[in-house]
Amino acid sequence: MSKVIVICGATATGKSDIALDIAERIGAEIINADSMQLYRGMDIGTAKLKVSERRDIPHHLLDVLDVTEDSTVAWYQEHARSAIAEIHSRGLHAIIVGGTGLYIKAILDDLNFPETDPQVRANLEKLGEEFGANYLFERLQELDPAAALVIDRANIRRIVRALEVIEITGKPFTANLPREDSSRFPDALQFGLVMDREHLRDRIDLRVDRMWQEGFVAEVDELITQGIRRGTTAQRALGYAQILAMRDGTLSEDEAKEETKRASRQYARRQETWFSRDQRIQWVATHQPRLETILEKINS
Repeated sequence: MSKVIVICGATATGKSDIALDIAERIGAEIINADSMQLYRGMDIGTAKLKVSERRDIPHHLLDVLDVTEDSTVAWYQEHARSAIAEIHSRGLHAIIVGGTGLYIKAILDDLNFPETDPQVRANLEKLGEEFGANYLFERLQELDPAAALVIDRANIRRIVRALEVIEITGKPFTANLPREDSSRFPDALQFGLVMDREHLRDRIDLRVDRMWQEGFVAEVDELITQGIRRGTTAQRALGYAQILAMRDGTLSEDEAKEETKRASRQYARRQETWFSRDQRIQWVATHQPRLETILEKINS
């Protein structure tokens, strides 16, 4: 029987490599669950595997949007579930790989988000323009502390959406998240990769340094010509936002690089907080033989 397998965890924990190893061993295809790897041209800054690094294993939902387009959870849910169905129809396993927790949850569980209310949203956006993102974030902290733990205080788009849902439903944003007991794939196997904080910090810093060496700034410059500034989602991606600020003259290049490292470490902590809430995830630490541990559980 074809399986759904999830490899999740914080940024820089080695998810892509483990997923490739597993796919080779069990006969599987990979579905991307990184919200920024959906975008064409956003390669270096998202640590997207080059085609030559994918070991001839088909990857789904990579490079499917232009940087001027905005992705939504509902759009991703529909396309990811369709990819799973197609993979399973050929008798293969589907491995979902990434660190965007809400996207993974949207695949596995039923969403219960209301439609947007243009008036409510406009009012919140106006408040953001007048008083800034910090004002809205503090409001979110008061109304839904759990949501504030996993939403970046600089991500005004997500803050506005959370406050919009709260106002429309009268319930905390997190109360509208998919319930684990409503799983679309109750037999899915979820594995979380975890490593100690200091080791992860070093890996993040090294990754950012390597991105700069590989031409990250030139990549963003090219995306500017493709209209990344018109895309609400893409221009806020880690590293991309900092280099855009550098091009605007508000950060030096050294400041942009250090800010990317700092923001990436913060993001990793939010990812850990998000995934730690899902009791279905089986955690695998770096001191364990990760591939063998996961394969043993898949085959048991």
